[in-house]
Amino acid sequence: MFEFKLHKEAADCSARLGTITTAHGTIQTPIFMPVGTLATVKAMSPRELDEIGAQIILSNTYHLYLRPGHGLIHDAGGLHKFMNWEKPILTDSGGFQVFSLGDLRKITEDGVEFRSHIDGSKHFFSPEHATEVQMALGSDIAMTFDQCPPYPCEREEVRKAVDRTTRWAQRCLDFHNHDYQVLFGIVQGGVYRDLRESSTEALVKMDFPGYAIGGLSVGEPKPLMYEVLDYTTPMLPREKPRYLMGVGTPDALLEGVAKGVDMFDCVLPTRIARNGTVMTSQGKLVVRNAAYARDFQPLDPDCNCYACSNFSRAYIRHLIKANEILGFRLTTIHNLHFLLDLMSKVRQAITEERFLQFKDNFMRQYNGEQKG
Repeated sequence: MFEFKLHKEAADCSARLGTITTAHGTIQTPIFMPVGTLATVKAMSPRELDEIGAQIILSNTYHLYLRPGHGLIHDAGGLHKFMNWEKPILTDSGGFQVFSLGDLRKITEDGVEFRSHIDGSKHFFSPEHATEVQMALGSDIAMTFDQCPPYPCEREEVRKAVDRTTRWAQRCLDFHNHDYQVLFGIVQGGVYRDLRESSTEALVKMDFPGYAIGGLSVGEPKPLMYEVLDYTTPMLPREKPRYLMGVGTPDALLEGVAKGVDMFDCVLPTRIARNGTVMTSQGKLVVRNAAYARDFQPLDPDCNCYACSNFSRAYIRHLIKANEILGFRLTTIHNLHFLLDLMSKVRQAITEERFLQFKDNFMRQYNGEQKG
């Protein structure tokens, strides 16, 4: 039920064109995955997601485990039926959320004991339980339960996290048993090259259907993230999909593609939309600012999304300032459309052997520079 086909590789960089086939449909890569943490992409209906070209969405194991519970979702027929989304779904293991709880969690070799951020109730995630929850959710792609060290972090602490992540990955793999769901491994190692190498080597031996690069976009400078990608991505199997977790700015997406990444996700486009900020071909625009009170242009003149085709900056600003739900829906529709359209143009550019030229032209315009 799962297959990755590599159709094209750029001649002048590591950009790749491929397709991932799952039980719920085929995904064209490189791809950005909107995040639907609680079985919903905030402010968006499944029909709207389909209309803007979303091919796959991500949901969160930790949050769905806490509410409404994986048992309820399983009894409803699985996550696809529960939320009425017929296309592929990827679930993360909850590892990042559990480890970001800080003092609310305690790590042992068996797993992690943690307190709910909702009501303080005590819970325990082992690799097996995190896998069990994802099997009950019925996503197409599940993730191993990993330990994600923060940034900055001492090398010895990162080494311990890598070793534990490796042992937990094997336990997830041994436990996993699902008719159509596949399990991806997660490479850790912080910003230490030798630890990234050892993590990758160990996981590749386990022969996962796909691999994620975790522990980046956690506060490190972007040039450092790109440096880690430069040496990590080539170590991953060429014939399997590569997923960079938690990255969603246009510059990072383009750099990731250039370095051979196939899949991305991030809450950024929906989060900043709810703060009145949008991504445009000319860079970020804070539409809630007073400067746009009488601006009757669309959010982005180069965009043909529903928001830009029908409403002005002035109207959307009015809605946001009045705290009207439609305002936040329109900025969300625009931001997700913008990134999904960007990735569609990326795929076209790779097909036509002009990706680096496209990347350079896009970033010049995005950063407000003149072309040429």
